[in-house]
Amino acid sequence: MKIFFTRRASTATGLTGLFLLSACLLLVLTTVANPYARAQEGFGPIDPAPPTGMTPQQIIDKFAAQETIFDAARRNYTWRRSVKVDTINDDTNKVDGEYYEVTDIVFGTDGKQTEHVVFAPQNTLQRVSMSPADMQDIEHRLPFILTTADLPEYDITYVGRQHVDELNTYVFDAKPKVIEKNKRYFQGRVWVDQQDLMIVLVNGKNVPDDLRRGHEDLSPPFTTYYGQVDGKYWFPIYTKAEGELHFGMEGGGDVHLRSTVKYTDYKQFHTSARIIYDGKDITDNKAPDSSGTQPAPSGKQK
Repeated sequence: MKIFFTRRASTATGLTGLFLLSACLLLVLTTVANPYARAQEGFGPIDPAPPTGMTPQQIIDKFAAQETIFDAARRNYTWRRSVKVDTINDDTNKVDGEYYEVTDIVFGTDGKQTEHVVFAPQNTLQRVSMSPADMQDIEHRLPFILTTADLPEYDITYVGRQHVDELNTYVFDAKPKVIEKNKRYFQGRVWVDQQDLMIVLVNGKNVPDDLRRGHEDLSPPFTTYYGQVDGKYWFPIYTKAEGELHFGMEGGGDVHLRSTVKYTDYKQFHTSARIIYDGKDITDNKAPDSSGTQPAPSGKQK
């Protein structure tokens, strides 16, 4: 988020597999220094014992391979994305500005995914503006994936095992090894389903923010939830972000920001295109089995 630098005084002081998290959303904290210190409803204690039958690195390699498959599969789907970004007046706890847009992710005549805006009322944000980095975060980084190709960029640390509502998960912390110029990364916590070895929840922040005085471009911590689509793919279904953005410029001050992104109406785009992973056609694969191994391709042609 970029701030509008004015003299205005600051007022700061159903998809299958949604595993009931909608009833007890994580409370997103305004800092990523230790965003997991408080107990959350629906979250059991973390057991730091090592996993059984696999090493942490083997789990990382397996879930990254699964993420690679699902990233390829999602490119063959259409869906609707609803984005709402609100600034909150902390004196009244009411919304004093809003950006709202509903976009369909569809396929053009060239067979490539494209965005079609279906609803976009007037933007009433006054204290901040949507930056190109914000739009890229919405499109690429809030629906976080961690593929095999991404692994070399991250330090991933095994935290333990945790029961989350109806799921048993492995918990990992992830942070970028090196921050390269003009690139942004995820830093935070990742929950991986123990059975399917797929990411089902992330909580953290996109880094780095631009902290140059007078050029600040900031973003709040976020949580993204994933649900099962077509009985085989775990796609992002809901993101919530909230935090106090601290702008140093005179006339800027602090801005309380709250945003949500909903991903709905996933539908597979039926063409002659196939989903190829590691040299194999996985278009018609069923859900991974309990070992996390993807079944062999069925060979069925559309």
